[in-house]
Amino acid sequence: MAKAPVLTPQADDFPRWYQDLITKAELADNGPVRGTMVIRPYGYGLWERMQAEMDARIKETGTQNAYFPLLIPQSYLTREADHVEGFAPELAVVTHGGGKELEEPAVVRPTSEMIINDYFSKWVQSYRDLPLLINQWANVVRWELRPRLFLRTTEFLWQEGHTAHATYEEARDFAAHIHRQVYEDFMVNVLAMDVVPGRKTVKERFAGAINTLTLEGMMGDGKALQMATSHELGQNFAKAFNTQYLSKDGRQELVWQTSWGSTTRMIGALVMMHGDDNGLRVPPRLAQTQAVVLAIKGDEAVLAKVRELGDRLKAAGIRVQVDDRTDTPFGRRAVDWELKGVPVRIEIGPRDLENGTAMLARRIPGGKEPVSLDALVSLLPKVLEEDQALLLKQSRERRESRTTEVATIDEAVEVAAAGGWARIPWAVLGEEGEAKLADHAVTVRCLVAEDGSVPDADDAPGNVAVVARAY
Repeated sequence: MAKAPVLTPQADDFPRWYQDLITKAELADNGPVRGTMVIRPYGYGLWERMQAEMDARIKETGTQNAYFPLLIPQSYLTREADHVEGFAPELAVVTHGGGKELEEPAVVRPTSEMIINDYFSKWVQSYRDLPLLINQWANVVRWELRPRLFLRTTEFLWQEGHTAHATYEEARDFAAHIHRQVYEDFMVNVLAMDVVPGRKTVKERFAGAINTLTLEGMMGDGKALQMATSHELGQNFAKAFNTQYLSKDGRQELVWQTSWGSTTRMIGALVMMHGDDNGLRVPPRLAQTQAVVLAIKGDEAVLAKVRELGDRLKAAGIRVQVDDRTDTPFGRRAVDWELKGVPVRIEIGPRDLENGTAMLARRIPGGKEPVSLDALVSLLPKVLEEDQALLLKQSRERRESRTTEVATIDEAVEVAAAGGWARIPWAVLGEEGEAKLADHAVTVRCLVAEDGSVPDADDAPGNVAVVARAY
């Protein structure tokens, strides 16, 4: 009888494969309240690596980290009409505390534009206080009707940046800088994810923004996932909170603002973009463990060599873990590390030791080959960079091969229904066509210029709409 696969094959049931992998790779469990999740240590380790890489890029822009309260007075949300309308269905509201009914209900933060702007209005007095660049790492709550681990959960982790500037141009340029030099750079060069940078349509724009920039990624089943967004808020919140500064000319002026965020959804994207029927495939630059050294048997000489090699790799700057748990069958451990997507396994047994070699198993391209023990330390950095590049190449080839130029709305729906992306001139689609796509569960993921750059306006000549079904 054929052995049952560890995971449901992607081709049989992609959502079930995803759920299997989240569970068996020990990334997360469902929380006790519907829509919440418990992020397990291996999954949280991925988030910590993402945080570290993102935080460094954010700080390079001059932005500083801060923290704002989880509970926000409900009255704050009424100050910007579009914002409150956009978030009203998702709010969790606290009405009682300390055994008493609260004088004013408090909203569990769905995003922090409101409370941060209240403090910006106190902190900004003069042009000398600008630009004010703040980021926070926090959790948020948005009541989710159809939860799915990492992709859509009632509570999730994220970073949210909020900035205030003296001019429209400064705010516009800062939002664009975050979009490309922070988010896109991180996703391409660390997550090895091919993403399409673009501009959201008015319908898909963040509530209260005058422009939203997005990065869209194609998952393994052809659906799109919004990876991160950067918003120009204009002066909408400055007007609501009267955030003014005294200009060099001695006039009171309203500030111009941005906000931008990325979430634990990126872990879900990592699974769906790079995972295969054997489990995760973690990009080496992201991996908390880039190489695991496995002892095949509990032979003392083998154990000594495994530990010594682990020390040498660590000294060479490779994030390494030694697996000397020889009381657990080797096959089970190998499958477990494959499920978790560790880029490289180095397997050593008594026979390998006799030959002066180790078996090098590469998770990303697949395959095994014997390698001289003496050559491993110098070889591994090259192998890891090759595999990093291969993941990016594969994700780009998938998107390009499954993206089709179309001329009609019906063609766009057909392509999206078949698990691909369609590109259609915005002049052909327009807002009326966008509404027709919605009838078929298809959305405009973003607008791009003919040359693939981000357009300066919603109606710029030559704009192309990228449309797809999405998570």
